[in-house]
Amino acid sequence: MTREQWLEERKKGIGGSDAATILGLNPYKNNIELWEEKLGIREAKDISDKPYVQYGTNMEPVLRESFKIKHPEYEVRHEEYSIMKHQKYPFLFASLDGTLINKETGEIGILEIKTTNILQSMQKEKWKDKIPDNYYCQVLHYLNVTGYSFADLFAELNYENNYQVTKTYEILREDVEKDIEYLQGKEIEFWNYVETKTRPPLTLPKV
Repeated sequence: MTREQWLEERKKGIGGSDAATILGLNPYKNNIELWEEKLGIREAKDISDKPYVQYGTNMEPVLRESFKIKHPEYEVRHEEYSIMKHQKYPFLFASLDGTLINKETGEIGILEIKTTNILQSMQKEKWKDKIPDNYYCQVLHYLNVTGYSFADLFAELNYENNYQVTKTYEILREDVEKDIEYLQGKEIEFWNYVETKTRPPLTLPKV
């Protein structure tokens, strides 16, 4: 699949980056704006030329190789511009940064790669012992689509004064089954609004 075909296919369903928006946890876009994008009423903002986006894109293969070195227990596979679809709900899809196979147990998992700048104390707190909510939703979505048993989010955290660390956060499917089920229900509900061209109520995060 070419990049152009991949971008076109992404418009036909719900991807991992849409999950947080549907739950009202995306600070940059709400669920009504996403609904308008899926219907073609609104054009999605092209942020591919933003320096932080380009940096993340360029660093992805580098960090994937770094992860391989740090985690020799896994075989890491990656196919550029591939799309996996949920067996029961094909409008739910996933494009993974990598697939992990545990060499000892044979268990299959997801590799998700992130780069981020930690410039405020609030951001430090979000990454302290867990991943931010919007990335957590993305991981839940991928676990649901693939049916895999775990996910490793490998993050490059860039602090002030050129201080930089990489950190692996692991999420086991068995620990988040209820959250996966909840997200799936909300995504099915959202896609029904798209298919029926019915404007959804605005979803706001719980305070």
